[in-house]
Parts: sequence; C-alpha cells; structure tokens
Amino acid sequence: MWTVIYIAPTAKVAEMIKSKLTEEGFLVKCRPVNMSKQQFEILVPSGELDEVQEVLNLILHP
Repeated sequence: MWTVIYIAPTAKVAEMIKSKLTEEGFLVKCRPVNMSKQQFEILVPSGELDEVQEVLNLILHP
C-alpha cells in the first residue's frame, strides 16, 4: 500500500525529492494532485514510512 508523505508545490520540487529518495534506495511515486494548482503527491510504500520521513526531513531541512 502506498502512502502520501509530502505534497510538493511544483513538478520541479517533486522530481528533486523523488530523485533524492530514490538515490537513498526507496521506492517512490509522484502523481499530480490537482492539475490547476500543479501540486504533486510524493508516495512511498507504507512499510518504509518511518525511514523515509527521516530522510525527507534531511532533504527539506538540510
């Protein structure tokens, strides 16, 4: 089961987060939330949620 961990404000931010999480070895999906607002959900398998949240914090707040 996939869980949303973050909603990125732009495609560029979503791709950057996806790329960095993938480099860390996580499975990641991105999907548009609302095409008019250009927001994107970042999804990961629910079993990896805790580990991904730690890495995501480092990405967003270096």
